[in-house]
Amino acid sequence: MIPTLGGRIQTRIFLLATVGVVLTALIVPVLPGTGGPLSATYRTAYLILAAVAVVGVGWELVYHLLMQFRWDKDWPTLFGLVTIVPEGLVMWGLLRAGLVPGIDGEVATSTFVTMFTVVWLGVWLVMNGPMRVVFVQWRLRGGRLL
Repeated sequence: MIPTLGGRIQTRIFLLATVGVVLTALIVPVLPGTGGPLSATYRTAYLILAAVAVVGVGWELVYHLLMQFRWDKDWPTLFGLVTIVPEGLVMWGLLRAGLVPGIDGEVATSTFVTMFTVVWLGVWLVMNGPMRVVFVQWRLRGGRLL
């Protein structure tokens, strides 16, 4: 079954709120380029994760529009993996421009790249593996969880 727009949005938010939160909690203590108290790093990391979720809804709208030009109205799995590049670049641009609310000061490039890559790949792997096994009905309902 091809995921619907609503299903993709639900899945993205669900995975970022579960897998993303856990991976962020695990990766923050070992992130490169961080200084200061660990609590400040956690705060910044979770604000970035929330921004990724919000901007991700916009990405789903763009992806939905682009998929209308494909004959099967779906992405191949490799396209889903490659979307890490534009999503990461836009998020990095928003951070650099100071457009992510609540983040004071600069975020080191190494910090952002490490966190974004680990969380994004973790979410992608869970969606393309365990999610299909644990939530069988998820696939049959167009990616909707509710």
